[in-house]
Amino acid sequence: MSNKIIAELESSLLKQKEPEFQVGDTVRVKVLIREGKKERNQAFEGMVISIKGGGINKTFTVRRIFQGVAIERTFTYHSPKVTEVTVMRKGKTRRAKLYYMRGRVGTKSTRLREDTARIARDYQTKADANNSREPAEPEAALA
Repeated sequence: MSNKIIAELESSLLKQKEPEFQVGDTVRVKVLIREGKKERNQAFEGMVISIKGGGINKTFTVRRIFQGVAIERTFTYHSPKVTEVTVMRKGKTRRAKLYYMRGRVGTKSTRLREDTARIARDYQTKADANNSREPAEPEAALA
């Protein structure tokens, strides 16, 4: 009985549109920051090095290097404070967790190859979606 209540409560808190990205992607996460009575969005841009959990507890870790110091932040997928996640670059990886990036120093060694196949596939699906939205011309108008 209590599991049903918990599942119902969790499902109401889930975001309808989950951000679509994978480990290795460079993302820009906009986080709602409250300073006194004011609220603003602050962007945090870096590489996704891990995605963990599932459901309401699903989290992702973003790593960036700022002035030679590495900063890692863990965000919750369904948090109301995470307002937007934008994929800046799609990285090609063969691992689920990129913890080995912590040992890398420098600009070239911390880069991943760009996944051009995934970019082309996403571009094609967007083009197909745009083409399907156009209303079909009636045959009577053509005659």
